Amino acid sequence: MDAVIVFLPLAAALIAGLFGRQIGDRGAQVVTCGAMLLAAALSVAVFADVALGGNTRTTELFTWIDSGTFEAAWSLRVDQLTAVMLLTVNVVSAMIHVYSVGYMSHDKSIPRFMAYLSLFTFFMLTLVTADNFMQLFFGWEGVGVCSYLLIGFWYDRPAANAAAIKAFIVNRVGDFGFALGIMGVFLAAGSVDFDTVFAAAPGLAETSVPFLGLTLPTLELLCLLLFIGAMGKSAQLGLHTWLPDAMEGPTPVSALIHAATMVTAGVFMVARLSPMFEYAPTALGVVAVVGALTAFFAGTVALCQNDIKRVIAYSTCSQLGYMFFAAGVSAYGAAIFHLFTHAFFKALLFLASGSVIHALAGEQDMRKMGGLWRKIWLTYALMWIGSLALAGIGLPGVFGFAGFYSKDIVLEAAYAAGTATGDFAFWVGIGAAVMTGFYSWRLIFMTFHGKSRADKHTMEHVHESPPVMMAPLIVLALGALVAGFIGYPYFVGDEMSAFWGASIFVLEGHASIEAAHHAPHWVAFLALGVGLFGIAVAALFYLATPSLPGRLAGALRGPYLFLLNKWYVDELYDFLFVRTARRLGYNLWKTGDGVIIDGIGPDGIAAHTIELARRAGRLQSGYVYHYAFAMLIGVVALVSWYLIGRL
Repeated sequence: MDAVIVFLPLAAALIAGLFGRQIGDRGAQVVTCGAMLLAAALSVAVFADVALGGNTRTTELFTWIDSGTFEAAWSLRVDQLTAVMLLTVNVVSAMIHVYSVGYMSHDKSIPRFMAYLSLFTFFMLTLVTADNFMQLFFGWEGVGVCSYLLIGFWYDRPAANAAAIKAFIVNRVGDFGFALGIMGVFLAAGSVDFDTVFAAAPGLAETSVPFLGLTLPTLELLCLLLFIGAMGKSAQLGLHTWLPDAMEGPTPVSALIHAATMVTAGVFMVARLSPMFEYAPTALGVVAVVGALTAFFAGTVALCQNDIKRVIAYSTCSQLGYMFFAAGVSAYGAAIFHLFTHAFFKALLFLASGSVIHALAGEQDMRKMGGLWRKIWLTYALMWIGSLALAGIGLPGVFGFAGFYSKDIVLEAAYAAGTATGDFAFWVGIGAAVMTGFYSWRLIFMTFHGKSRADKHTMEHVHESPPVMMAPLIVLALGALVAGFIGYPYFVGDEMSAFWGASIFVLEGHASIEAAHHAPHWVAFLALGVGLFGIAVAALFYLATPSLPGRLAGALRGPYLFLLNKWYVDELYDFLFVRTARRLGYNLWKTGDGVIIDGIGPDGIAAHTIELARRAGRLQSGYVYHYAFAMLIGVVALVSWYLIGRL
């Protein structure tokens, strides 16, 4: 069953991609959606058997690499952590596949699109079932390639091509560190097999290794290098710039990349490697600080964005920051719990925004929306559910939306960790929670309330999306409603130890989740209170006093432009790296290649040959007396040489 779940999407991708013309658009949709729905159903069964029943297993399919002492098998590691990821990835991906049937119905390349979606899912499943670093890297790079193909799916649009290239290059920066980390793991532990490396981790923590002229703790260095890969894949501060630009792809792509799949690969990787990170406290501190800073940074940028999908994209960056700082305080279960709930409500928000865009004939600018809630009331209601889950709204001790349970335990664990990095992450996370409430309801109020800012023709044709698009939204909304309530006892509650088993390792002194259950009540109420405060401020700005945002932006022009332009990080990178690389490349082209290599080499030799030929050609005058004179000169020279030689 495990192999069937992993390879079903690959089979569907091959059929749709290679035989799309033969089976047609509908055939490609049936094959890919059917395969994903079956994989999702099987994942539910695996989750019940493995995560709830404790029947973990590792199945070796074949030997992949065997070269000297370097060995890597293709194995399927199905433990509790894998079971959670299989359920999350396949259910969300299946809903996105079905949604795409309606959203992409007028596209001219439907089989290609459906094949890319399924291929992406296959690589993600390969990643989460990996039993060694090489298989993990294979899936890691596979989702990177597929994200390039999906972001640039509309290749006739220059912006989509640029966004795809940007995503690919930025991820290569992170993956360079990831690859170095894997190489270092093999050199240090003599293996890339997870169990072997995990067993060697305590010993590696006591050794040092030379690196870039420094002597560094081996395990700290390895974990930091591996985390650089996670920063790229999961769009953490510094390597985040590709994620908002990925919105140039179709909306189902945005949901697939930003919800349960590619961007969560880094969080999963840190949780999978918890037996290594637990013995690398400095690396854990870096994970926590980077995650907290990302949560805050992305929240500030989301406050001022006007593209409906970009607001949600920066929200994804921010929520990924929460997951990382949870992992950074050893609350891996809380990090995966937030990953699990986030997958449902974030996919819901992206697909609901796609429903809005579909209703407005492709419009994504919230400044050209407004007054839509009566015309697309079901999308409006579903967007409310997703936003309530994102903001973590609920009644303590009664019921809450999914994010209410997962975000609260993340913040409580950070507070209860009792470390400087934990305290820092907690207060920064509280600040990000205020902004989450504000920008989520800013989106709702600008999109659905107030006076319509769309043209009359567009408003006359606003309509609810077809059932094939709305049905997946309803399924995801159910997840956003109950996933937190149902999952809490298992992921982070009383059943946590039995639920996770040996799939997550936490040192005895790092039990921040257990400590979180004894955190003061004001910690939980503060997280809820700041979220409600953010919502109230958004209502004041965009419902009660709609002119206030414009006046405030005018009065604080500098800070407003700073946030609108995303802290000018793209401009900074353009100045430091892009222009520098372009100048270097131009000089190497003109001077190094043109003047030195070509000038001395091929072009120089050719030029001298031509000049010699031209001079030799001047001797060929065509007059007989010139040739007779030349022959006479030759005879004289020959006789002279002979006579001189006889003397």
